[in-house]
Amino acid sequence: MKNKDDLTDKQKKFIEEYLIDMNGTRAYRVAYPTVKNDETAGAAACRLLKNVKIKQAIEPILASMSSDRMATATEVMEYLTSVLRGESTAEVVVVEGLGDGCSEARRFKKAPDEKERLKAAELLGKRFGLFKDKVEVSGIEAEQSKLDNLLEQLGAGGDS
Repeated sequence: MKNKDDLTDKQKKFIEEYLIDMNGTRAYRVAYPTVKNDETAGAAACRLLKNVKIKQAIEPILASMSSDRMATATEVMEYLTSVLRGESTAEVVVVEGLGDGCSEARRFKKAPDEKERLKAAELLGKRFGLFKDKVEVSGIEAEQSKLDNLLEQLGAGGDS
């Protein structure tokens, strides 16, 4: 990887801004404020993002961001399993009437309901290929027989 010191101050600023929201046009306009046109800024940002030094500076940061912030497949499967088994809890707000037109919001923890558990089961089932659509294919002989009968009828109808 190239040393980050090989980058200009404006390139460093572009990278910092780009990593905020992945908007190259906006990042370019912040790093290069003299550019007034979004079209020009967008094209220039695209060129910058193809620059080898910029790519080498951005890629490891993006990789660490995604690994820290994104759920792994294992986490997703464990969560769905906990919902399916009714082991997870969710916090819900319930408004209770106190009388005289007054009410109060209260928070309660609740286990997944049947609909949520069913959805988790469906997603897990899809992941493990448990729900396969069965397609019946009849034998070629039966199809050939039908075709022969049809051709016979057409031939007989043409002779009369």
